[in-house]
Amino acid sequence: MSTPFSSEKIITHKINEAELSTFLVGFDINDNGEIEYRSKPLIEKLSHVIYEFAFGFHDGEVTENNEILSKLTEAAKSIYKIDAFQKVKDIYDNDGSIDDDLEDKYLRRGEFGELILHLLLRDFHNSIPLLSKIYFKDSFGHTVHGFDAIHIEKDSKTLWLGESKLYKNGKAGIKALIQDIDEHFKSDYLNSEFLIVSKKLKHFDNIPEKEYWLDLMSKSSKLIDQLDSINIPLLCTYDCDLFNKYSDENCQDFIKEYLAEMNELKQYFDDNNKHPLKTKLNIILILFPVQNKVELVKGLHNKLSLLQKLGE
Repeated sequence: MSTPFSSEKIITHKINEAELSTFLVGFDINDNGEIEYRSKPLIEKLSHVIYEFAFGFHDGEVTENNEILSKLTEAAKSIYKIDAFQKVKDIYDNDGSIDDDLEDKYLRRGEFGELILHLLLRDFHNSIPLLSKIYFKDSFGHTVHGFDAIHIEKDSKTLWLGESKLYKNGKAGIKALIQDIDEHFKSDYLNSEFLIVSKKLKHFDNIPEKEYWLDLMSKSSKLIDQLDSINIPLLCTYDCDLFNKYSDENCQDFIKEYLAEMNELKQYFDDNNKHPLKTKLNIILILFPVQNKVELVKGLHNKLSLLQKLGE
C-alpha cells in the first residue's frame, strides 16, 4: 500500500499498538564503504513534506513536476516568515542549540517537531491535515491554534489533535508532553481552539465532510462525545545512544535494547500522567529516537535555506 510520502523506505514502524507507536531510522553504507546513520535520507524526506506542511490541502496538491521546485521554494520562504523558525535558524547557524529546559514553547516550534509529527501521521496513521498552521499565521507571526497538528481520519470519523517535542532527553520530552495535555485537554481550552479553527474552515469548500467536523467542534457538543472522536498523538523525538553504540538496527542486541527503552519510556509516561480525564483520552504515545537531534535540526534548516536560495 502506497503512502503519501513513502517514508517507510527510510523510517521503520517498530511498535504499532493502540497506545504506543514507535519508529526508528537505521544505517546504510556510504560511498566510502563506511556504515553511517541515515540522517541525510531522513532530512531529504522531511524536506518533501514542507509544501504540504506549510500550505495544507487548502492550496491543492502539487501534481506537475515543473511545479514542485517553485512550490517547495515558496513553502520554505513562508516558513521563515514565522518568527520562531527564523530565530531558531539563527541560533543553529551560530553553532548554538535549544536546551531541554527552555520554557519558550513558541521558540521550540522552530525545531521542526511539528514537521516530523505531520509526516508520521500522514504515512503511518492514515490521517489528512485539516488545517495548516503556517498557512494561517497572523500578522504577528503567531499560529492559529495551540495544537501542533490538527488532522482528520475520514473512515473512522476521528479528529487527531497532536503535540510534538524534539528533545535531547526522552524523559524530559515526555514530561513536557504531559504538561501539554494537562493544559490543552480541558473544555474551555478545546472550545476556544475549536472556535478559531471552525472560523477558518468555513472559508474552504474542499474539506472532506466539512459539516461533520464543524458540528464535532461546536460548543454545543458534549465534551464526552468530542473526546470519544479524538485521538491524541504525542510525539517525542529525542537523542538515543543506541545509534552510537550499534551500527546495525537489525542485530538482536540492538532490537532487545531498543524495545526495552521504548517500554521504559511508555511506563514513565503512564506513571506520570495524572490527567483527571486520562481514562477518556485516546492517547497514542509516539516515540522516535534519533542519533543526534541537533544535527537533524541543523540539517533541516540548511535544506530549507538552500530551497529559499533556489527561488532568488
